[in-house]
Amino acid sequence: MHFPRLPDWLIYAVVVVALLLAAIGRQERADAPPAPPPTPEAEGTALGPASPFDPSVVVEVSNKTEAGAGTAFSISPGGVWVTARHVVEGCKQAAIVVAPGRGVAATVRIDPSAETAILTTDGGAPALPLGLSQRLRRGERAFHMGFPQGRPGEASSRLLGRENLVVQGRGARTEPVLVWAETGRTDGLKGTLGGLSGAPALDDQGRVVGVTIAEAPRRGRIYTTSPETTARALKAAGQRFPDTAGQPIAADNYGRMADDLRRNLRVAQVVCLTT
Repeated sequence: MHFPRLPDWLIYAVVVVALLLAAIGRQERADAPPAPPPTPEAEGTALGPASPFDPSVVVEVSNKTEAGAGTAFSISPGGVWVTARHVVEGCKQAAIVVAPGRGVAATVRIDPSAETAILTTDGGAPALPLGLSQRLRRGERAFHMGFPQGRPGEASSRLLGRENLVVQGRGARTEPVLVWAETGRTDGLKGTLGGLSGAPALDDQGRVVGVTIAEAPRRGRIYTTSPETTARALKAAGQRFPDTAGQPIAADNYGRMADDLRRNLRVAQVVCLTT
């Protein structure tokens, strides 16, 4: 049996290809290995300082002042309170509600660079303990107690990280804030948490670590001022309060704790009057 004789050009082509493959195989490769996947920021890691490179959330503030209500909390029995700036900005008169249909007039001092306002009244309520120098960690809990939708209520959350709040319109500015994932709320409370603005964000030791200022309902997010921003606002208003011990709060008792704070007016409703 005879095999057909291969053309010379085919034999030469096969030899050339073999030589090329051998030469390529001997070349040195100095490519870097693929980059590892980014490491997620694990729960429990310490929260770093604020940065202009943090993600941003944009809010539009109307130049029109409207009557409304929010939440305030006591930081001095002498009558010093803290609330969110947008609750009382532009008010002709602000008042702390001390009983149904009764309020105490409050003088308002707005922090020009942050979403914080200081109220002063004649007489006050026992102060909430502060924890503004505590180092926060991702995943830790906060409890927001106040008057969502104008009624007593509260929410719980876990810390996700930092963002920059970009305010457009009245009081335009950019400030660092903390973003929290909502993990629970008052039974039967549906929809918006509006009215909780100005409420204290308490850590699991019952200390104030920020002021509740906004929510993103679709994302299940709650925003608060950062501890350093709140501390700076107090200092600018001539208020200096050291960190103090509080009463531990947990997911199974924060509703009762909130009721006690409202009953003692340590957390109170604040109303904005425009006429």
